Amino acid sequence: QVQLVESGGGLVQPGGSLRLSCAASGSIFSINAMGWYRQAPGKQRELVAAITSSGSTNYADSVKGRFTISRDNAKNTVYLQMNSLKPEDTAVYYCNAGIRVRFWESEYDYWGQGTQVTVSA
Repeated sequence: QVQLVESGGGLVQPGGSLRLSCAASGSIFSINAMGWYRQAPGKQRELVAAITSSGSTNYADSVKGRFTISRDNAKNTVYLQMNSLKPEDTAVYYCNAGIRVRFWESEYDYWGQGTQVTVSA
C-alpha cells in the first residue's frame, strides 16, 4: 500500500517562509512526476509546482520566483520551499505523485492528506 505523508504546514506572517515535505512510502517500483497542488476555500484545486523524475520543473505563474520545488529520489521525497509568502497563498496544500507499484503495472496518481498553510499577520 502506497502512502504520501506531508509535513511542514502552519501559520506564518506575510513575507515569511515555510518548507513542505512529502514522503512516499510502501511498495513502490518507480515514481514519475511529483507535484504540489493547493485548494483555497471556495476555489478549485490548482497546480502549484511539479517536478519530473529527471528534475525538470514547472510552476504556476503566481508562485514563480518565490517557490522552489525539489526532490530526493533516494528518499522518495518531494519538497516545496515557499518564500515571500502572501495571504493569497493560504490554502490546503496537497502532494501528488505518479507511482508504479510493480514494473508490469500502470502508473497511478496518489495524493497526500493535505497540510494547511495560513499566511496572516
